[in-house]
Amino acid sequence: MLKFLKGVVGSGGGIKDLPYNIGEPYSTAWGGWAHFRGTSKDDNSPVSIFSYTGSNAQDARLAAARNGAKRLRVVRHPNVLAFLHSTEVENIDGGVAKPTIYLVTEPVMPLSEKIQELDLQGTQRNEYYAWGLNQIARAVSFLNNDCKLQYDWLVGTQFKSLELAKSDWTTIRKSPPWALDSWGLGCLIYELFSSAKLAKTEDLRNTSQIPKTLLPDYQKLLASAPVKRLNSAKLLENSEFFHNKLVETIQFMEILNLKDSVEKDVFFRKLPTLAEQLPRPIVTKKLLPLLSSALEFGSAAAPALNPLLKIGSWLSQDEFNVKVLPTVIKLFASTDRAIRVGLLQHIDSFGAGLSTQVVDEQIFSHIATGFADTSAFLRELTLKSMLLLAPKLSQRTITGSLLKHLSKLQVDEEPAIRTNTTILLGNIASHLNDATRKRVLINAFTVRALRDGFAPARVAGIMALMATAEYYDATEIATRILPHLVVLTVDSDSDVRTRAFQATEQFVQSLKDYYSKLQSGDPTAVAAPAANVASAGSLGLLGWAVGSLASKKSNDLSSAPAEITSGSTIMTASASQTAAPPSIATHTSAQPRFHVDEPATASPTSNDGWGDAQDQAFGNDDEDEKDGWGDMDLPAEPALALSRIRAAQQKPVTTQPKPVATSTSSPVKHISRPAIGRVKESSPKSSDGWGDDDDPWAAIAAPAPSTTARPLNPTASRPSSLANGPRRQPQQAQHVSIDGASSRGRGRAAPMKLGASRIQRTSD
Repeated sequence: MLKFLKGVVGSGGGIKDLPYNIGEPYSTAWGGWAHFRGTSKDDNSPVSIFSYTGSNAQDARLAAARNGAKRLRVVRHPNVLAFLHSTEVENIDGGVAKPTIYLVTEPVMPLSEKIQELDLQGTQRNEYYAWGLNQIARAVSFLNNDCKLQYDWLVGTQFKSLELAKSDWTTIRKSPPWALDSWGLGCLIYELFSSAKLAKTEDLRNTSQIPKTLLPDYQKLLASAPVKRLNSAKLLENSEFFHNKLVETIQFMEILNLKDSVEKDVFFRKLPTLAEQLPRPIVTKKLLPLLSSALEFGSAAAPALNPLLKIGSWLSQDEFNVKVLPTVIKLFASTDRAIRVGLLQHIDSFGAGLSTQVVDEQIFSHIATGFADTSAFLRELTLKSMLLLAPKLSQRTITGSLLKHLSKLQVDEEPAIRTNTTILLGNIASHLNDATRKRVLINAFTVRALRDGFAPARVAGIMALMATAEYYDATEIATRILPHLVVLTVDSDSDVRTRAFQATEQFVQSLKDYYSKLQSGDPTAVAAPAANVASAGSLGLLGWAVGSLASKKSNDLSSAPAEITSGSTIMTASASQTAAPPSIATHTSAQPRFHVDEPATASPTSNDGWGDAQDQAFGNDDEDEKDGWGDMDLPAEPALALSRIRAAQQKPVTTQPKPVATSTSSPVKHISRPAIGRVKESSPKSSDGWGDDDDPWAAIAAPAPSTTARPLNPTASRPSSLANGPRRQPQQAQHVSIDGASSRGRGRAAPMKLGASRIQRTSD
């Protein structure tokens, strides 16, 4: 018999074969069972271990314990303890074999200790009690109504109903299956609200601590007649006590798959505010796991991400890494754009907990897809996330992938993205190796940023050069940096000029200090001359240029759950700069400006899109195309005449109607083309507001037309209307000048003769 039970209940062979470690016991247990803390020998996960020792092999209570272990193994219900393992051993005590059953379940603790630990008061206490009673009532209803189970061996005398205490088995057999357990549920409610153990049955009449909304159902549970006792299933349906925010919130999450998208969206948008009003321990230990599972398996959409991260912020860093971070890492692989936006918007709240291995091997490849996204809002969020993630990337990932994406973003169509790309490069320069810094930084900050048509982008380039001054040697400062900065001292934007003067003065001073030390034989002169400048006035991290995409967010990404704040700060130096930065939200540029006309200077060979940027035009380098850095460079500055023609093409073209003669007696009007002539020292403004000084075509214009009359070519001007009738002769002929010269010959033209007469020409 014992061998059979061992096969049914679990593996035999003694406690040494139990795959769990038995820890300290709890102070209370139930019905002769001992309750211990325990851990798994495999992964050290917590469990609860229950043990029951019989007096001998024929102990009736031992039989009940065996039956309970057997039932628990096959019964599965969300509100019933999850069975993990069981075994039975024999211990010799005083020459008598005493069998002991060990039952392992999911971790639980005595209710009295949990209530004392939570220390809830008022409404939150009642909501917590309601949720707990809801779970127990569901379990009792399942065991009574579905499984038809009852057992009274382990029930204390004070908890037995009147018929059970009298052993009135006839009445018990005629009673509904829930009668005995409904009485027991009423006893639990009494102990719960009175905060004391039930000593005798008569104490159940003391209802002063029972909530008024629960009192009628409490009395029905303890009805003297078994047939009148309230079914636990009806208790949940009818009682107002169980209709509160905590119970309804958890129940909604438990049946989330049955809700439609509109209900889910409304629920998750209200959940962050609602969670603040619920008992925090219940939210973090019950609601948070439900949220994580819903997001992982797709039953919850992007709006659920915000409450997940908000609730996660209430945890310690270790708890967050265990309960929330695994879900976040999996969500980065989601193709839902709204989820990706939500993760990037909140990356500051969890990014610090990401390990370098996770970022480099699991997350970056998914985030990098946002660099080329069609939504400018998502591109900018992806760019900003690199400030936190780039230090966690390997040099191989930085040079092989990240810098290629940044090179493309530096010529993005959005001015704010171009500006922020420059700022990011300045902030992550310390995480680049020396060779990469030599190849990338100067080209990115001078050829790209300082020639950008957006004024804040030029300011960003200046500030980035100053923030990374320690990485440039004297030759680079003199030949590759200062020529670009000096040109900006006459920039049309006042802030650009101010920053350019400041940077020029600092770099020139660094060169002076460097060569002074060099002449005096100072050994520190071998270092970068600008290192002293950088250390004396550390610029710190450059601030983001935020705001230009805020108004476009709703158009680019209507499903984004959060808003971007429109800011007015741009790349301020936190430690040393005191000048008020400009706002880029309304900062516009009329047209692209190319500020410098200079020969190309030598720069290190590049394969990352920035090397020799000023020497090449867009898309002409096949080698760059191989590694994704092609067509990233600025075109050469057009000639002055060509640039003026391009400017003129942008102006509206107006045409004047051709004059029509209204009378045969009026002379033929003199018609002349608009002058495309030489630039004169002074000329009046034309009717459209343009004078010769403003004329973009003036530099390449032809000579001004002559006003001297010349004869028309009779043969060329003779129309086909002669065949239709005689031609009307004007009273007076006027000579029309075209471009100030005849089509052939030299000198003054002879007067025009009418009729079909021969024209005498003299040969040259």
